[in-house]
Amino acid sequence: MDKVEATTTVRDFDPISGSIPATKLEITVSCRNLLDRDTFSKSDPRKLPVCRTEVIDNTLNPDFVRKFILDYFFEEKQNLRFDVYDVDSKSPDLAKHDFLGQVHCTLGEIVGSPASRLEKSLGGIPGRKCGTIILSAEELGNCRDCATMQFCANKLDKKDFFGKSDPFMVFYRSNEDGTFTICHKTEVMKNTLNPVWQAFSIPVRALCNGDYERTIKVEIYDWDRDGSHDFIGEFTTSYKELCRGQGQSNVYEVRGENDRYPAWTFLFLPQVSLLSFSVESEHTFLDYIKGGNGSNDSLTLSFPVWEGNPSQSTSLHYMNPYQMNAYAMALKAVGEIIQDYDSDKMFPALGFGAKLPPDGRVSHEFPLNGNTENPYCNGMEGILEAYHQSLKTVQLYGPTNFSPVVNHVARYAAAMQDGSQYFVLLIITDGVISDMAQTKEAIVNAAKLPMSIIIVGVGQAEFDAMVELDGDDIRISSRGKMAERDIVQFVPFRDYMDRTGNHVLSMARLAKDVLAEIPDQLISYMKSRGIKPNPVPAAYNALLTVQI
Repeated sequence: MDKVEATTTVRDFDPISGSIPATKLEITVSCRNLLDRDTFSKSDPRKLPVCRTEVIDNTLNPDFVRKFILDYFFEEKQNLRFDVYDVDSKSPDLAKHDFLGQVHCTLGEIVGSPASRLEKSLGGIPGRKCGTIILSAEELGNCRDCATMQFCANKLDKKDFFGKSDPFMVFYRSNEDGTFTICHKTEVMKNTLNPVWQAFSIPVRALCNGDYERTIKVEIYDWDRDGSHDFIGEFTTSYKELCRGQGQSNVYEVRGENDRYPAWTFLFLPQVSLLSFSVESEHTFLDYIKGGNGSNDSLTLSFPVWEGNPSQSTSLHYMNPYQMNAYAMALKAVGEIIQDYDSDKMFPALGFGAKLPPDGRVSHEFPLNGNTENPYCNGMEGILEAYHQSLKTVQLYGPTNFSPVVNHVARYAAAMQDGSQYFVLLIITDGVISDMAQTKEAIVNAAKLPMSIIIVGVGQAEFDAMVELDGDDIRISSRGKMAERDIVQFVPFRDYMDRTGNHVLSMARLAKDVLAEIPDQLISYMKSRGIKPNPVPAAYNALLTVQI
């Protein structure tokens, strides 16, 4: 297997009849004894679009770190489906990957199992045993603290015949039934027995769910390319212990599976030491919005369009008098949510890849409304009107260059790095890109700025290039420089087309997934720059007081 991914779908929420969730649950997924669909290596499992795990290399027994956070409604039957795939390429199309198995259950079935831990056999491949899936649910606490810590080790066991070990650490929090749930993996430190791992931050909720005395188990492995990582040893601690910071109380002997050493040999055992530990309250997206950070004209929308003859029904830009085309549907779905966070609802709308009147010059950065002095459109209706009007006045023309419009928005973002504004660029594409290298460089540079990029792929083309720009699995880099943070979210529009023709439902699903990463991306920028939320205005405080 090369890579394994797990995916899940949940029931659709009806905002009209939907009730208030009883609580939020964190669902942890593990699989055991998966089918080996690769000839020369183990599978790489991943978990159906709506929610997807990370990809894990070369293993038939994955424990996924990425969790599913679901609203739990006691009074409703919440159907879930988990699909497991062996990921063989960067394609977002699951049909391109090997299907490893599937299971159906309800959220109540997981919660109602002993210790809220459900183990079921995977099915979906006739005549084959597909292994099992283990689903664990835990109610999320309200703790908003985030811990930042750094560890080092010395005298770790040498596991490689040639060279030294390549150690990494895996953190687990304990459960009430005595089992453990994975919550963090460090990076791999190559060829050393005395690693100093990078500092990392983790929500206290993920580490111990607010129970400061809950046992935290830490395992250390020697990384191997084939996925058969060698166990070096382990130790246990707790959040309460870690809070004491650097010192002898946070120096741990690393015990292997069969180590039974007397106490006096402590100084000769491999050791892990806590180098630093700090805690701060984790600010939420709502904290920044309430304080005015990242709002008031800050969520800026740009709308690139290109290629295709709008007068022909085969064109993705075809103006059907009875329904919106895919470009307009994607724009409306995403834009109507974004505009709620903009005070005056005025958005600059840009196109690229067209010959402009009157001289037919090719442009990759032109205002859809035709006004170079003022490219702003009034709300989503204004942008849609400008889009339809531009299709009548410009001649869509290649090549398809993304970098000019990325750099255009980046120039505005570069002037607003104090956290007062945050910019969102929406690109709707048929998958063609002519300046991949320049676009990657533009995105790497933009990752340092207060901006995010949403890419919606329309049509039936392959979107491998768009997946590469989306840094979920492999962070994008250019000229050897890696992006400071992941700012790109890509989704293919075809995955959200409702078979019943319910475009309202399709647009709601699309908007939900395409905007899912924006809050975390905004927070990651603010946190990296040490920008705290502004105090809530007095009038807002008064309103809150009245409501309470």
